[in-house]
Amino acid sequence: MKGQWLSMAALTVVGGVLVSLASCGRDQQLVSIQVQPNTETFGDAKTPPPLDAGLQVQLRALGSYIHPPVTKDITTQVTWSSNDPQMMTVDSSGMLTVVGQSCGSTLIAATVTTNTSSGGISSHGALVTGYMTGNVVCFSSSGSGGGSGGGASGPTITLTFGGTGTGTVTSNPVGLSCASAAASCAATFPSGTNVKLTASPDGTFGGWSGGCDSTSGSGLDCVINNLTAPRAVTATFN
Repeated sequence: MKGQWLSMAALTVVGGVLVSLASCGRDQQLVSIQVQPNTETFGDAKTPPPLDAGLQVQLRALGSYIHPPVTKDITTQVTWSSNDPQMMTVDSSGMLTVVGQSCGSTLIAATVTTNTSSGGISSHGALVTGYMTGNVVCFSSSGSGGGSGGGASGPTITLTFGGTGTGTVTSNPVGLSCASAAASCAATFPSGTNVKLTASPDGTFGGWSGGCDSTSGSGLDCVINNLTAPRAVTATFN
């Protein structure tokens, strides 16, 4: 009888130890992500956004865990995304790159989807996300040959030129009139305006790129509908 009691006591002690170990051995859990730097600004008011294209900065994602508390570099383990790919893109390594087609501010996100823990406990759909803000300064002063704009305030259209040819670009409504010799110019229009930019090449017109919503006039016109935010457009003369 005494042996039975001893066996039961031993089992109780072993069971208690196992429970204690299980309670202390919880899975390491990601609770937050910090993106560094938390803000980055590119360009200046004297530089049209298309000329900022290609500027870069390397982002880092730092994950904060519990059980036990620790911070890890998880830059290559997160999913990176940009809220405005026409302004900035970010690749899988966290390299942030200015595109040059728009200016202003955008959010860059680093996300981890934690569907299950390493112990197999379901947490389907759980997301941990960190953010940073990327800024591209809008062009605010026109170069030589540029117009002062069709309105006292409102969004700005910034025009730059590509190619080796020459020509001019004018707008309807009136506000922007720019020769390729100026390299770039800008004009401000009342918010909500429909704007058409028309290229007049001295040789061959290579086309539009950037912020056009569509083209018309055999490709010579860049159509911008309902202008409510800054646009950056490039006209190429060959």
